[in-house]
Amino acid sequence: MAEASFTSRAYRDDAVVLRTHKLGEADRILTLLTKHHGQVRAVARGVRRTSSRFGSRLEPFMVADLQLVPGRSLEVVTQAQSKGAYGHAIASDYSRYTVATAMAETAEKLTDVDGESGTAQYQLLVGALAALSRGAQEPGLILDSYLLRALATGGWAPSFTSCARCDAPGPHTAFNAALGGVVCADCRPPGSPAPAPGTIVLLAALLSGDWETAAASEPRERSEAAGLVTAYLQWHLERRVKSLQHVDRQP
Repeated sequence: MAEASFTSRAYRDDAVVLRTHKLGEADRILTLLTKHHGQVRAVARGVRRTSSRFGSRLEPFMVADLQLVPGRSLEVVTQAQSKGAYGHAIASDYSRYTVATAMAETAEKLTDVDGESGTAQYQLLVGALAALSRGAQEPGLILDSYLLRALATGGWAPSFTSCARCDAPGPHTAFNAALGGVVCADCRPPGSPAPAPGTIVLLAALLSGDWETAAASEPRERSEAAGLVTAYLQWHLERRVKSLQHVDRQP
């Protein structure tokens, strides 16, 4: 009867592995972003043994179809079928790895209290990891595009065309993270940075997914855009994304 009850409580969902840490001698605790159940913490028993049938499918940045059973404090992973084996291609390249780690940490912070946008955040992260693993674009561009879109999905969409405060049409020459993007001369608070026009164009392209424009940007514009994206992210999250300090931002 106990086994039947255990099985009856099981459910399936697609999930991307955000983070792992060891538990005991052979188990692992996983922080997952699932497609339909938001952020989930689960234990995978025995996955660190060489005989484990699905240990390799539960590494960071992997996407899998999981069977999970609710537990007292953690779900229990009982089955795992690979759906996106992005981990190896990402982990074998330092630039990709640090970018993926920053994206995963951001996703974890955005979804730890916001369950409503979980499905959209899941789809956004899986798409970014897939692009990163195949080298579709320069890693830093993928990161900044992901961060802007993740914030927009979470309800903090920045404006790079009209004034974020009064909606006056642009182009505008000042940026203010607290106000939500570019601001006109009348709304500009003292001390707001004035990015190069090409940087504003790049930021708008990254938010909209205009990769042709983004790829044509200059290194100095990418560097300036990265600083503004980081400032915008940390202002609205009200928390540091520690993994960003390891991302190579050299032009």
